[in-house]
Amino acid sequence: MSVLICGSVAYDTIMVFHDRFKNHLLPEQLHILNISFLVPDMRRDFGGCAGNIAYTLKLLGGEPLIMATVGQDAGPYRERLARFGIPDTHLREIPNTFTAQCFITTDLDDNQITAFHPGAMSFSTHNKVADAAGVKLGIVGPDSRDGMVEHAREMHAAGIPFVFDPGQGLPLFDGPTLLQCLEWATWCTVNDYEAQLIADKTELELEQIAAYVEALIVTRGSTGSDVYTSGRVLRVPAVKPAQIVDPTGCGDAYRGGLLYGLSQGWPIEKACRLGSLMGAIKIAVRGPQNHTLKPTELAAAYTAAFGESL
Repeated sequence: MSVLICGSVAYDTIMVFHDRFKNHLLPEQLHILNISFLVPDMRRDFGGCAGNIAYTLKLLGGEPLIMATVGQDAGPYRERLARFGIPDTHLREIPNTFTAQCFITTDLDDNQITAFHPGAMSFSTHNKVADAAGVKLGIVGPDSRDGMVEHAREMHAAGIPFVFDPGQGLPLFDGPTLLQCLEWATWCTVNDYEAQLIADKTELELEQIAAYVEALIVTRGSTGSDVYTSGRVLRVPAVKPAQIVDPTGCGDAYRGGLLYGLSQGWPIEKACRLGSLMGAIKIAVRGPQNHTLKPTELAAAYTAAFGESL
């Protein structure tokens, strides 16, 4: 089953400052801030929510189709997708732009200074859901605000069940627009902070928000996730990781597992359990698209975590 993944494709540049920001920021001089940090460690990751979700879904044996806008520098990303057998058919290149890019500098206390350049992502409305044939399931992830609204509307109009995953784009929405997107969606997934933000913007309780969709999934990091569905709250435990290395992309790995389960027709609770397991596998590896697994190892890990067969 082809799964259409609407969202961002981006390059993440991660730099490490071998000291603490607080040792170099003078409170009385912040109005004339002009500071430089030496960053001996730097890496460049392939990222963006759509790319990350597609990577995990493909790892599980799914059939992801990424729909995103990229810039003139997208060649290395296209090559990577080809290596993993992920089609780039619906990557639309916007002339004279850069692919979305995130620049993150982290200090020894794990404080971060981040700069994000949306680049080609700002033109996501140029993509149309109708251009993707044979799609049976979808997700609308973080992207430009107008692109997210348009793609949600188009999936609903095409009769494609989809997950609404506003993520980092939530501050761009007002309450009425969020409720409209929820009415169109089949499921919604957010983290605990984002859930509170939706509640504040809509002036509704989570149970009321959940009534708009078949299931509202709220991930809560190391404490697991809650699934609000049919007037109940199902608790999905977190899976203990082999080690904690890098949380970047864990939420996207969860969504990759969720989508795989939904594409297989699993009950929502089982799909979320696989999502929980994929998040634990990802957190043990640096970068959002570097985790690996074997089908036999996955089945054993799932059984060990949840006491049932995959």
